[in-house]
Amino acid sequence: MLEAGAPAGVLNVVHGDKVAVDTLLDDERVKAISFVGSTPIAKYVYARAAAAGKRVQAMGGAKNHMVIMPDADMDKAADALIGAGYGSAGERCMAISVAVAVGDAGDKLVERLAPRVQELKVGPSADDGDMGPLVTKEHLEKVKGYVDLGVKEGADLVVDGRNFSLQGYEDGFYMGGCLFDNVKTDMRIYKEEIFGPVLSVVRAPDFNEAIEMVDKHEFGNGTSIFTRNGDVARAFSNNVEVGMVGVNVPIPVPLAFHSFGGWKASAFGDHNQHGPEGVRFYTKVKTVTSRWPDSIKAGAEFVMPTHK
Repeated sequence: MLEAGAPAGVLNVVHGDKVAVDTLLDDERVKAISFVGSTPIAKYVYARAAAAGKRVQAMGGAKNHMVIMPDADMDKAADALIGAGYGSAGERCMAISVAVAVGDAGDKLVERLAPRVQELKVGPSADDGDMGPLVTKEHLEKVKGYVDLGVKEGADLVVDGRNFSLQGYEDGFYMGGCLFDNVKTDMRIYKEEIFGPVLSVVRAPDFNEAIEMVDKHEFGNGTSIFTRNGDVARAFSNNVEVGMVGVNVPIPVPLAFHSFGGWKASAFGDHNQHGPEGVRFYTKVKTVTSRWPDSIKAGAEFVMPTHK
């Protein structure tokens, strides 16, 4: 797996499960660990690698919220949610999976979302669809199980994609988009990362409760707000406890020269992934202080070295 005596800086691609992972976490030749996955595994990787004296960045789960204010352009907000919620079948860490509708925005938003979700083009990527299959049969069943759970918990299933079937691909891991309304913050479908094409709409009476909802969630990866009010956008950006924030931007992934990474249970370690943070993670500072014989005065010196 790791060749004994391999020179520093050699890149090794290692395939395997926990045995391979633990070897990397414990081996003294491995100086730094970068991980992306679920929060329980991110915590494990961070704790074990840090205990071995390694530099660690471990990115965990996400439950990204988009706050839609009553003054937002509802058509643009709905379009943004469709792309951010159902793109890649919701299987990405920056997917928006919760829409927080403030005030009277809820009914207007759901009215626009429902037909768009029903009209999603689902199929193989070669067919230029809106949404492809889920990664495995097991994950497909897991996502469908979350939809079953949401119905059991009392949320309103506005669009049900569980029984979607694609002619010629009946054995594929496909499902249609699902849309829940009137989701409550104590429901598992709100609290847990589903990682699939399921969007939950939560109602909030005002801006303060909306931002409190985002702040109280255990994950702090990314969030967005849609509004025409600059003061509201500024207050949200300055005060929300989330690592990446978008204003009228549905997926708040920063450009590569800025840092990528979340807060709270979404990330562990002192360094995020992109830009100067990434450079600092993958490098170490070395300081060299030198003088040459002709500049050294005779005799012992009893103070710290200085530039002379």
